[in-house]
Amino acid sequence: MPVDREAWSKQLHLSNFVNTYCQYRDLGLCQSVRTVLIVGPGQGLDTQVLKWRGYEVTTFDIDETFRPQFLGSVHDMHMFANCQFDATIASHVLEHLAVGYLDIALREIARVSRYSLIYLPLAGRHFQFRIKADVKGIDRSLFWDVFNYFHKPDGVTPRYCQRQHFWEVGMRGFHKRDLIRRLSQFFNVLHSYRNPEWYSSYNFVLKSQIYQ
Repeated sequence: MPVDREAWSKQLHLSNFVNTYCQYRDLGLCQSVRTVLIVGPGQGLDTQVLKWRGYEVTTFDIDETFRPQFLGSVHDMHMFANCQFDATIASHVLEHLAVGYLDIALREIARVSRYSLIYLPLAGRHFQFRIKADVKGIDRSLFWDVFNYFHKPDGVTPRYCQRQHFWEVGMRGFHKRDLIRRLSQFFNVLHSYRNPEWYSSYNFVLKSQIYQ
């Protein structure tokens, strides 16, 4: 993600296509989804694909560069009613928030929709060993992540990813178990997985506890 937002808004990478496919697939795990809020629509590929597949999509972003329908921060979505959407997608968004805003943002996401897809970046450099065969759907991966496991982000300084991330999955206080504990304040975790096609991403499929 380059710092030049204008340049980034015009770029598409393989990760964009992989991410969009995962969003479409993961929405299929949720029941009776028609209306979708995309927080952080980026270059708009996911918006266009989901519209093409019949979803009614609303976009929301803090940066007008990406031409969202609604402008604002995910920790304050007062313009949306309770349970206004069937699902919210926040893909690689929450790590841009200082930790003090994180739970507030999660509560807002749980408030405005029944289901949520939250995708997050993994810290460090990543290596994958994968076995994939057309025999009974065999697809197995082993991952190695190289980073300082003892480092703990201070939660108020964006030090990572060209000083755009305040924290990432795997860092102290943000291990998978820590994140599930935090998410479980507002959601039931239906599914969580590391994306084997874009292995720097860890994905959660969630159902709001506020609106069962």
